[in-house]
Amino acid sequence: MNKLVGSILIYIMATAACYAETTHDVEKNVEHHGVEALSPGLRNLLTKEMLALQQGMMSVVPAQAAGDWKQIENIAAKIKNSYILQQSLTAEQKKELHSVLPPEFIKKDQHFHYLAGMLEHVAQAKKPELVNFYFSEMNQACADCHAAFATHRFPAFRQEQKDDHAH
Repeated sequence: MNKLVGSILIYIMATAACYAETTHDVEKNVEHHGVEALSPGLRNLLTKEMLALQQGMMSVVPAQAAGDWKQIENIAAKIKNSYILQQSLTAEQKKELHSVLPPEFIKKDQHFHYLAGMLEHVAQAKKPELVNFYFSEMNQACADCHAAFATHRFPAFRQEQKDDHAH
C-alpha cells in the first residue's frame, strides 16, 4: 500500500510540476485548435478549473493514507460537480465550449467526472481497494486528455513519428 501511495504521489507531483511551468508555444505559427482556440476568458476559467482539479487530486493522497474516507468523499464530490466551470460559465461561454471543443473532449470530461462520482461512492463505502482503482483511473483520464488535447502544455505527450514504424 505504501508503495502505491508513494507512486501516486510522485506521479501527481511530476504532473503538477509540468503544469506549473509557464506555458508557451513550443513551435511558432502553430494553428490553434481545441483548447487553444477558446477565447482568453474561457481559457482562463478552464485553467482555473484544471488547477482546482489538480489540487483536489493531490489532496486525495494524504487523505487516503490516513484512511479519511469522508475527506476523499468530499473531494470527489467537488470534482464530480466541477469546481469553477459549472458555477462560472455564462450561456455564451457554454455555447463556445461546445462549439469549439471536439466531441471527444466533452466525452473525456464527462468520463472523468463519472469516475469522480465513482470515487465518491467507494469512499463513502470505505473500500480502499476501489478508492485506489478509481483514483488511478482518474489520473489516467487526466493523462489521456492531456495527451489528446493539451500537448501545448504537456509536450512530453507528443508522439514522435519515426519512419511509420511503432511498437
